[in-house]
Amino acid sequence: MPYIVNHIHIKSKDPKVTAEWFVSAFNVKIVSDTLRSFGDRFVITETEGGLKINISSERTGETLGPADADAHYGIEHFGFDTADIKKDIDRLIGLGAELKEGPIDVPGGPIIAFISAPGDIRIELIESR
Repeated sequence: MPYIVNHIHIKSKDPKVTAEWFVSAFNVKIVSDTLRSFGDRFVITETEGGLKINISSERTGETLGPADADAHYGIEHFGFDTADIKKDIDRLIGLGAELKEGPIDVPGGPIIAFISAPGDIRIELIESR
C-alpha cells in the first residue's frame, strides 16, 4: 500500500485569519471551522488538488514556542507550484507575505523562492521550466 500525504497541519495564533490569507493567496477553500473540545479553533482548508491544510490554535493548557519562517530543523516549509514566480511573489507580498529568499535559479532545475506568510509560516514557491 502506498503512503499518501493526508494533510499538513499548521499552528497559528489566529487560524481564521491565516486560513483566509491562504484562500486569497492560494485559492484554497475553507472546508470547516470549529472550536474543538481540546479548546482550539480548528480550520480545515483544501487545495484545488485536494490536499488538506489544517490550521489550529493552541489547545487548552498548551503553550507553543514562537513561530519561525527562517530555515530551521524539523518541518520547515511546504511548497506551492507557480506558473509565474515573480508575479506571484509580488501578489503575495501585496497580501502581507515577506520575501525571505529568491528567486533562486536552481541549475538544471526550477526557479524557487521562499516567503513568510502571516503567522511566520515558511512557504516555498516553485516555477518549473
